[in-house]
Amino acid sequence: MLRGGSERSRRFRRNASTTQEEISSWVEKARVSRLQHLEEQASTTIRKAVEAASGEPIAFPCALIAGDVIMLELMHRLGYLTSGAIKVLFIDTFHLFPETLDFLADVEQRYGFKAQVFTAAGCNTKDDYDEMYGADLWKEDIEEYDKICKVEPFSRALRTVGAVTMFNGRRRDHGKERAHLEIIEEAAVAGGMIKVQPLVYWEFRDIFDFAERESVKLHPLHDDGYPSLGDAKDTVRVDRDKWFEYAGERSGRFVGLVNKDGSAKSECGIHVDGAIRDAERDLWETDKGSHVKLWEVPRVTEALEGTNDDNSTLLVVYAPWCKYCQAMEDAFEDLAATPPANVTVAKLRGDAVRDFVEEKLMTKSFPSIYFINNVGEYVRYESETRTPEAISAWVAEQNLE
Repeated sequence: MLRGGSERSRRFRRNASTTQEEISSWVEKARVSRLQHLEEQASTTIRKAVEAASGEPIAFPCALIAGDVIMLELMHRLGYLTSGAIKVLFIDTFHLFPETLDFLADVEQRYGFKAQVFTAAGCNTKDDYDEMYGADLWKEDIEEYDKICKVEPFSRALRTVGAVTMFNGRRRDHGKERAHLEIIEEAAVAGGMIKVQPLVYWEFRDIFDFAERESVKLHPLHDDGYPSLGDAKDTVRVDRDKWFEYAGERSGRFVGLVNKDGSAKSECGIHVDGAIRDAERDLWETDKGSHVKLWEVPRVTEALEGTNDDNSTLLVVYAPWCKYCQAMEDAFEDLAATPPANVTVAKLRGDAVRDFVEEKLMTKSFPSIYFINNVGEYVRYESETRTPEAISAWVAEQNLE
């Protein structure tokens, strides 16, 4: 019995070395097989989503993080970038690493496309942004910064291309907020936008394994210690041995930032529940019973030319994502429900017609409230007290003749 047991023990020890070699081989084969499966799955998902869109606009908001570059590679192999079947969108927050903009030019040339770049509304340069919103907005109100520099431009970009399908690089291993994502998310409402996450089941290590195997050039700052790239102001280097831990990719993002509830910030704002929906929601929605009239450029032009009608006009020039416009929504609605005599209360979405409001009404900020009399003369309401009583009293002081 003892001899038999000893023999089995010796046989086990003798096989242990061989078994370890076999295990190493099995692991490597499994990783290769896994990567092949993930590539095939992602490519098939991209192809099926494009085919299902039947020629309708498809968008890929690309931040040039590692996974996004892999998606560009797969889309390029399918011919969807050079053909324009997938529109690449890029949000420049004016706070990115300079290397990111250089890398954008590099991938555009490599893959044969031109990204549509979107920035904070009304801003073409960082100087424009600093003048309009202040260089320290992100320190003073990070949620407002996210809305102005990320959520609103993101929403505007999708509207501009009329996207019915959106590709994005979210993955389950990004963290608990994304742990249950599926590869496709149906539109929340009929006629809404479908979200497709081709890499949802990939892990961060898979991204780099694929890039190494296929010689895909990633963002140069990965070599400088950055696992992910966002705004330079709150992105830091991370020890590489921590990159491939759960949620490790984003461990260097949003450093030092906290949400209003005091919790550590872990999302840029775009993918927070309801963020895009809030940015897209209009104010004073006429189809929901608002008394504020919806005016567009031709109607405002008539009022400014004095050819509209016998009424004077109380006009608010607004942007639905502007927190100050949102704050006055109820008060202005109350005013419109019981307006001053012979005054039409109307709205014009200014962020959609910035050139017009800058030229005709001399404004770049929202909200801007104007009284336009029936011969086309106008005056701007300068007070920040936007109660129905205050605005009505101001209207009463104007010449209604």
